[in-house]
Amino acid sequence: MDLSELERDNTGRCRLSSPVPPVCLKEPCVLGVDEAGRGPVLGPMVYAICYCPLSRLEDLEALKVADSKTLSESERDRLFAKMEEDGDFVGWALDVLSPNLISTSMLGRVKYNLNALSHDTATGLVQFALDQGVNVAQVFVDTVGLPETYQERLQQRFPGIEVTVKAKADALYPVVSAASICAKVARDQAVKNWKFVEKLQDLDTDYGSGYPNDPKTKAWLRKHVDPVFGFPQFVRFSWRTAQSILETEAEDVKCTTDRSAPDQHHGEFPRLQAESRAKEMSRPWTEKCEEQTRRDGNTNMPTETERNRSRQLRQRRRDE
Repeated sequence: MDLSELERDNTGRCRLSSPVPPVCLKEPCVLGVDEAGRGPVLGPMVYAICYCPLSRLEDLEALKVADSKTLSESERDRLFAKMEEDGDFVGWALDVLSPNLISTSMLGRVKYNLNALSHDTATGLVQFALDQGVNVAQVFVDTVGLPETYQERLQQRFPGIEVTVKAKADALYPVVSAASICAKVARDQAVKNWKFVEKLQDLDTDYGSGYPNDPKTKAWLRKHVDPVFGFPQFVRFSWRTAQSILETEAEDVKCTTDRSAPDQHHGEFPRLQAESRAKEMSRPWTEKCEEQTRRDGNTNMPTETERNRSRQLRQRRRDE
């Protein structure tokens, strides 16, 4: 599996997919959804879908796919390679959600909890398959939360598709088992080849399973916690295990503001930051409009430099 795109930027979300088999554009297909890495305090969470025509479901079963948790890493790699070889009737897609994305979602001012993030990611992958033209007739999903509520939500979102949500679906439905293997192979590879954006000295990559109750994982967290900046982005700050270590090993930081001081520049820096960001975001659109105007022969439109001079002149007049 080529994860070079993730290795270039592992701070957000990365989507990867196989080519869509032509037969999946024509024949009704069954699609499975599963994840890997929901529980660990280290590394990304990966959601995956796998699909094939209903008429070829027995061929998928013949690959002897099974719940990825019951397979060794070498067995998962072998089965994924076999699915790649059978790309004439099997397709897949996956979303890699970085620990940084998970942390910022769960710790933001507006909370975006892991269940909601999981539901939206799974829904997005099903929609991605439909957008690619896959003729999805049935969807099987390993549940997150109450299966009845999750199924009702998906059924409302995709009214023309038969949706089934069940606990342990990865052990019940081969197409979900196949999705489970895709997700687990991607996560294992991502963790093994993780590129740390931080310049860490004496980096130890022997962090155990990554699960919160693993003593080796806890020892790694304590070894690599910074008293000011906390953990590398490989760590999910939103996990209780990480927060507990921060509470004991990191320094408290308090931000205070003297609101009684009559400072006319109070709030000036955030305002300037916002104005600068807005200007940068609008620059491509402004330049595009200017180029189109020049092509249309309208040379009377002021350039960006002229507008800057005009703004500076108005500002000086206000200051006077």
